[in-house]
Amino acid sequence: MAIRILLVDDQPLFREGLATLLTIHDEIDVVGEANNGQEALDLAATLQPDVILMDVRMPVLDGVAATRLLTQKHPTIRVIMLTTFDDDEYVFEGLRAGAVGYLLKDVSSQKLIEAIKTAVNGQTFLQPSVAAKVVAEFTRLTNREPVPAAATPLNEPLSERELEILQILATGASNREIANELFITEGTVKNHVTNILGKLGVRDRTQAALKAKESGII
Repeated sequence: MAIRILLVDDQPLFREGLATLLTIHDEIDVVGEANNGQEALDLAATLQPDVILMDVRMPVLDGVAATRLLTQKHPTIRVIMLTTFDDDEYVFEGLRAGAVGYLLKDVSSQKLIEAIKTAVNGQTFLQPSVAAKVVAEFTRLTNREPVPAAATPLNEPLSERELEILQILATGASNREIANELFITEGTVKNHVTNILGKLGVRDRTQAALKAKESGII
């Protein structure tokens, strides 16, 4: 079945062009368009898209606030931020709000389609320039004095193996790379990652790494 897409941007001309670009692909179905975050919330409830392409700065309700509400109300819908802004504040706020991707509007159509398919598969997709910011933030958090683990307790502690996988995951390694390093199967890694996300209360690998480093878990 085609991947159902909702476009959210306050520039009608951009939405129109993006919709035309996406509908060329048989595997994509643009099911709706919204002018702002509030309209996105209203349409998401009725259209139930698989992926929402969300701008950051919009009137009424911005993309970050809308993403935060969407991930709470519709956890199965994946949000990809698609914007002209690559400021650190927008990048990290968007990811913390629950976005599984962050792309700039100068991204190629091939990369955009790849990001959409990646999001549907439950994985994170970051444009290289954005990924570099995330890596830099990981480094900064790693180098600062950690918060005592007791300050951010988990309802269920991570096992030694889960901590080991989380540490490697935070470097940006894929499941295959983690499996090769630990001499275990990809399926085993995938199961551990699922458990890690559940225990940390996050939706994806990027959020897991951010939360773990901010809370001093790793």
